[in-house]
Amino acid sequence: MRLPIIISAGLLLSFGLNLPVMSKSPVEIAQSPASKNLNLRRLKFNRNLWNQQNISNYRYTVSNSCFCIGDARGPVVIEVRNGQTTSVTSVATGKPVNPEFFQNYNTIPKLFDVIQDAINRKAFSLNVQYSARFGYPTQINIDYNSQIADEEKYLTIENFKVIK
Repeated sequence: MRLPIIISAGLLLSFGLNLPVMSKSPVEIAQSPASKNLNLRRLKFNRNLWNQQNISNYRYTVSNSCFCIGDARGPVVIEVRNGQTTSVTSVATGKPVNPEFFQNYNTIPKLFDVIQDAINRKAFSLNVQYSARFGYPTQINIDYNSQIADEEKYLTIENFKVIK
């Protein structure tokens, strides 16, 4: 009774060891030129969509889920007038925060630059969500190097509003 089981197990094991391996791992797929090309095409499309809107006065809330001090995480409300940042205010306190903590995220064009930088630096992982209506990024998740902990960026952009 045990002999057929042992023979079956031996055959399955030998067949299993001779099966071809997957052509590419999920990591290789995420880092493939096709994936990077798609990220670049999506960036260009959405940056053009944003530019076509010609919006220079707006506000949005940004949160930075990073391994950093609390003041640099937000959420903060960023207000932009005539394309220039006019205020960076804590959602929790309603008080101004140090604008240096958000200098790379304080306008929509700078958020596009963050994505372009990740593409240029060949980030290990880049996942971006965009607003279908305006083209601005609503979520930016970047892992620059899979071998390094705590260098990732996770930005959430919400409550976007055009202001007069």
